[in-house]
Amino acid sequence: MATSKDLPDVGGFIRDLRRNAKISLRQLAEQAGVSNPYLSQIERGLRKPSAEVLQQLASALRVSTPAMYLRAGLLDDKEGQGVLAAIAVDPELTMAQKQSLTQIYETFRRENARLAEATAAAEGANEPTPASRPAEAPQAPATTTPAATGPTTPDGTPTEAVLESVAVT
Repeated sequence: MATSKDLPDVGGFIRDLRRNAKISLRQLAEQAGVSNPYLSQIERGLRKPSAEVLQQLASALRVSTPAMYLRAGLLDDKEGQGVLAAIAVDPELTMAQKQSLTQIYETFRRENARLAEATAAAEGANEPTPASRPAEAPQAPATTTPAATGPTTPDGTPTEAVLESVAVT
């Protein structure tokens, strides 16, 4: 059996989430479909939960599965997972606000990835061969479309109207 030094502090994280949700250990165990003693051992850092158990606990605690996996050390903090985890565990946000922020963030990331691919493809297609390249020809700056699908400020930041259109009432 692993010692508590070997495991990330997922147990303390789960305990804090459970206490913030004001539910007992027994209630969480029942909601997640695990035994009370097993959940107690997880919270004390004596057992390492499987990905499936982490998913069940995340669902019962109403946090995102990536946030739980990140905290358990199953995900690297790449591809914005740290942002998603921070949103998921922020006690100041309601569940609806967390969902909206997550959707907005993921939408911006997808749009930025799409724009980066389009820009890279355009640069690759427009790059002349060395024989046909004119000497010292100035390059036109690449133009990109803002990630937001609505009014933006001159620097491309979404305006309040865009943000309000995805806001939760």
